[in-house]
Amino acid sequence: MDTGKVKIIFLHGNNGGKGDGGTAHDYWFPYAEEEFERLGLRVIARDFPDPKVAAMNIWLPFIQNACGADEHSILIGHSSGAIAAMRYAEQNKILGSVLVGGYYTDTGDENERRSGYFDTPWNWSAIRMNQQWVIQFASTDDPFFSIDEPRYINEQLHSEYHEFKDRGHFFDSKFPELVESVQRRIL
Repeated sequence: MDTGKVKIIFLHGNNGGKGDGGTAHDYWFPYAEEEFERLGLRVIARDFPDPKVAAMNIWLPFIQNACGADEHSILIGHSSGAIAAMRYAEQNKILGSVLVGGYYTDTGDENERRSGYFDTPWNWSAIRMNQQWVIQFASTDDPFFSIDEPRYINEQLHSEYHEFKDRGHFFDSKFPELVESVQRRIL
């Protein structure tokens, strides 16, 4: 694979309407950015507009227009960023995606309902067909939703699935398993 064309785009999560919102420099993102750049890969780590709700009608155009996502892009999404990555892949060709702490329902949360991601049924087939691979990370002790959510996504997308028992919602400062999984796919 010509890694010179590969572009890794981080999609941070929202913060559920609390505080100022998520950023592309929270948790393990700086670690992953440094590791990917050390491997000679280009990383786009932008703070998305509307970080409180992460509205689909704002985030999906931002992924395309401001981040330049294309068929050489790997979308790495955390939480609602994972949801945005899946919705983006429904309509657009990308190289692959990494879904960290992803879910597929609004989980009964009003902020999630307002985002627009859950207004229409998922087109799992299109998500699969518009990318070469999907990697997923989930944890049975995620405090925001049942492990049934990421397991269902895995069943639909046939992802490379990694399930932990002790990672919560993946707020760690390092994430070597993510870097290694992506590296195996592209190097």
